[in-house]
Amino acid sequence: MTAGLRVAPRGWGTFKTIVAAVREAQAGAVISVQPGTYTESVVLDRDITLAAEKGRGTVRIVAGAHGPALTVQSPGGRVRGLVIEGRGKEPAVLVTAGAVEVSGCEITGGSAQVTGTAAPVFRDCELHHTGDVGLYLGGDSRAVVENTGISDVDAVGVLVDHGAAPTLTRVSVTRTGGHGIRITGSARAALELCAVTHTGAAAVAVDDSARPVLRTCRIGDSEAGGVVITGDAGADAAPDDDASGEAPSSGGEFGVALRDCEIARTGRDGVHVTGRAVASLIDCRVSDVRAAGVVATGSGRLRLHDTTTTDTAGSGLAAGGEAQVDVRGGAFTRSGANGVYASGTAHLTLVDCAVTASAYTGVHAGDGSRVTVRDSRVQGTPEHGLRSVDQAMLTLADTKIDDTELCGIEVDGGDLSARGCRITKAATGIGLRTEHRPLVDDCSISSCSGVGIDIGAGTAALIVDTRVTGTGAAGVFVREGAGAWLTDCSITDTKGTGLVVQAKAAPRVRGTTVTGTAKNGLYIADNAAGRFQDCDISATGFPAVYVGSAATPLLRGCRIHDTDEDLKLADGASPTIEGCRVDDVKISSIPEEGLGAEPLPEAAGGSALAVAPGPRSATAAPAAKSTGTRQTRAESLSEVLAELDGLIGLESVKQDVSTMVKVMQLVRQRTEAGLAAPPLSRHLVFAGNPGTGKTTVARLYGRILAALGLLSRGHLVEADRGSLVGEYVGHTAPKTTAVFKRALGGVLFIDEAYALTPAGQGNDYGREAIATLVKLMEDHRDNVVVIVAGYPDEMERFVDINPGLASRFTRTLMFADYGGEELGRIVEFHAAKHEYELPQDTREALLRYFGALVRDDRFGNGRTARQIFQRMTERHAQRVVELVDPTTDDLVTLLPGDLPPLITG
Repeated sequence: MTAGLRVAPRGWGTFKTIVAAVREAQAGAVISVQPGTYTESVVLDRDITLAAEKGRGTVRIVAGAHGPALTVQSPGGRVRGLVIEGRGKEPAVLVTAGAVEVSGCEITGGSAQVTGTAAPVFRDCELHHTGDVGLYLGGDSRAVVENTGISDVDAVGVLVDHGAAPTLTRVSVTRTGGHGIRITGSARAALELCAVTHTGAAAVAVDDSARPVLRTCRIGDSEAGGVVITGDAGADAAPDDDASGEAPSSGGEFGVALRDCEIARTGRDGVHVTGRAVASLIDCRVSDVRAAGVVATGSGRLRLHDTTTTDTAGSGLAAGGEAQVDVRGGAFTRSGANGVYASGTAHLTLVDCAVTASAYTGVHAGDGSRVTVRDSRVQGTPEHGLRSVDQAMLTLADTKIDDTELCGIEVDGGDLSARGCRITKAATGIGLRTEHRPLVDDCSISSCSGVGIDIGAGTAALIVDTRVTGTGAAGVFVREGAGAWLTDCSITDTKGTGLVVQAKAAPRVRGTTVTGTAKNGLYIADNAAGRFQDCDISATGFPAVYVGSAATPLLRGCRIHDTDEDLKLADGASPTIEGCRVDDVKISSIPEEGLGAEPLPEAAGGSALAVAPGPRSATAAPAAKSTGTRQTRAESLSEVLAELDGLIGLESVKQDVSTMVKVMQLVRQRTEAGLAAPPLSRHLVFAGNPGTGKTTVARLYGRILAALGLLSRGHLVEADRGSLVGEYVGHTAPKTTAVFKRALGGVLFIDEAYALTPAGQGNDYGREAIATLVKLMEDHRDNVVVIVAGYPDEMERFVDINPGLASRFTRTLMFADYGGEELGRIVEFHAAKHEYELPQDTREALLRYFGALVRDDRFGNGRTARQIFQRMTERHAQRVVELVDPTTDDLVTLLPGDLPPLITG
């Protein structure tokens, strides 16, 4: 029996070559190799141990002319401490059978390959400079890889293929030209405590029907995505949906599973699931990615449990196509676009989630998507908290929406069901503009700077048991032609009117309380109607009820009390008043026949018996000017131009717009006189840095064109790459067309338009969006204006991309950065708006502050000024709260010391 054999390169051992020693060795033998380089191709076909006698790295085996440096076909055995170097395209190590243990080895010059039914163990090894693949695990192998580093690979670090089912623990893969780890075929793999970094393609790619599980892995610093899952990956292990159509709510692993993993600093999406793939992310963290945090498209299914995305350049979570996404717990924070975005016909459910500090809308539902949000929180966005557009359905329950600069909830064409929601500190609490019939039930809206609930023209909304309080304008605004139902609601402490009903609107209001309004409790404009039954109106600043000319509302069983005046009628007003009650009112104008008794019975056919208004005293019925009266075009144009002129800075833009207005007026005059019109292009390029007022001017430009009669509506529809470009072939043109049609009669404003054609990406779907836009602009040239906006240099490149663009965008308006004095005036504007005072020394300090402010990539012009004001109010609050008995001056005066520290470099 050969229990121990020695190999030495110079002959003073037993064997000069390893091959000779192996040939003589019997099962169980140990071959000790003296330091040196051995150029030969070693084949282990029996259970022996091959080890470096003087320790790790002292023995180098270099592949001979043919075959790998080391081939293992034995049922067992060990290889320890060797440097194994391949040549050419052959692998350095090839394991085709058995359960050899390879430990403390360095593998270079070629890959390590495991095939067949082999079950080797690689422990404490290093694989580097191996060619196209570092470690290949194929066949039906069951390899175990522990404490091993794989680096500097031309393509894929670890490739798991066919039916392989390896276990990788504490494996590090770094500096690969392609994927760090790719799992394909029908492979199963378990990865734990692994790190995959600095990859040229997606760090981890899973496709075909593979189904790996990754636990406590660190993935990042890739030039492309973090984890990409496609094909049918994970689909064979997906449980059936329950009867509700939602994914099961348990926290178990689901399809391709990632648990307690960290994905950070990727060049594209952190996690992207597409095709028919099924995946789950449990207790994972995605951060600092240069695209979206998590994306699901195709017809795949994705479950997220207690998973967070933070500091993403794109949306925190995006669902498109026919994807089904179920999210339980977790948060989407500081997204560079939307916090959560749904499109296509995706179904998305969020339960017990937080969506905070997104750059765009917190939760956006578009196309025909279905989004359900329960027991969640949406906070801190410069746009809407939640938004439903196109044909999307947004279902909300017990969700809090706080601190949004536009609407807490906005429906613009989509549908809504909101129950038990709480909205605070929004510009508008809920905005509804849709052909559907949205439902708002048991919700509360408070501390909004504008309207509490804004029901758009022609919208039929159902508002039930909802409370509106502390608004900066009207509590509920029912716009022209709307047919809203309000039941058992309350409207309190509004700085405007409690409930406004515009012309041709006819809401049905029952059991609603209106109190503490700065203006009217109920304002019914000219030509409006509606039925108001069993309502309670009190403590109003203006007459409790105002009825405009030709308005025909019914007030039945209402109570008006504790206010100066109950009713004011315009000339020609024709209200019907039945069974109402008046208490503690200084001036009462409601006729006796409308008071005291029970409501009068309805006449045949359902029309109420009217109470004739009769003659009125001068104090009772002076004709008040109605907000619904139509103004002449000249007055409207004058007002809009005055609003433009009132903007801070932008002098060259104002001059350009003024010139265009004069040309447009001349065009109209010449056309009416039968003369040929001078050339006129209404489409514009707005070039300027962020925060210079481009969106504001675009909105005013639309109103100007409407006032001139050149546009039918003049409204503004904002779009970007995400709303125009699809995810797959055939998706872009319909998506672009849908957005364009919403802008008909108004202005389509495309911010960062150059993102439609990213530099260096010739086959991007954005070019299809541009071609579609050019055609639509030609087809609808008289009924739409398109404005493209962005950085000056990028916009010049964008317009030159397509000849159709260059011919249509012939005029560029330059939006210069604000100077220090203008930024100071912006702060003064916000201070006055929020009832703060700036003494002269504070104004001077502001001027010095903005003069010294570094204007780097973080500088946001007007946005920066607004942020500085907000920081000043925060520092002011910290200072004043320490005062024992602050005066009114203390509460409103911002001092130089309230300016935040200046960052100068």
